[in-house]
Amino acid sequence: MMAEIGATIAFSAIQNNDKVGVIFFSDKVEKFIPPKKGRKHILLVIRELLDFQPTNTGTDINMVLEYMTGALKKRCTTFLVSDFIDEHDYSKALSIANHKHDVIAVQVYDKREAKLPDVGLMRVRDAERGTLKWVNTSSKRVRDAYSRWWYSQQQAVNGTLQRCNVDLASVATDEDYVTALMGLFKNRGVRS
Repeated sequence: MMAEIGATIAFSAIQNNDKVGVIFFSDKVEKFIPPKKGRKHILLVIRELLDFQPTNTGTDINMVLEYMTGALKKRCTTFLVSDFIDEHDYSKALSIANHKHDVIAVQVYDKREAKLPDVGLMRVRDAERGTLKWVNTSSKRVRDAYSRWWYSQQQAVNGTLQRCNVDLASVATDEDYVTALMGLFKNRGVRS
């Protein structure tokens, strides 16, 4: 879904004759394609969006924002597409990046990440660390603790974005991202 969102944004940019670039990141900058115009360049960006495989599995939004702020000299609109599950404090880097550029956040998440189902003993894998753990989902205490963690994590993301004046479109993987993006741009147009 993140690749589809990126491709949709890229096609929209080419319709406006805007430059398009991309930074792929994990806990490091994996690949940077500098902004350019043109159909051939957009097709390169889209091909990379579809085929790219990161070498690392962590997330460091702070690092990529610092990199972007240094790499992009002219003011531009940037889309930060992530699940925003990150242990690092990226608020200062986000504030600086949004002061220099127009940063828009697009959060992609799976609703199943928000609430543990009551299915008994379940083996889960941390996608970033690769560690495996057994979780007793039949325990209401465990499910409630997880729900509290998810809610507090979402509140922290929303609070950081609001303090930094960054607009957010939050999209579940089972939702239509076009509707969420259209709503975001409609709201941004109203404020302008």
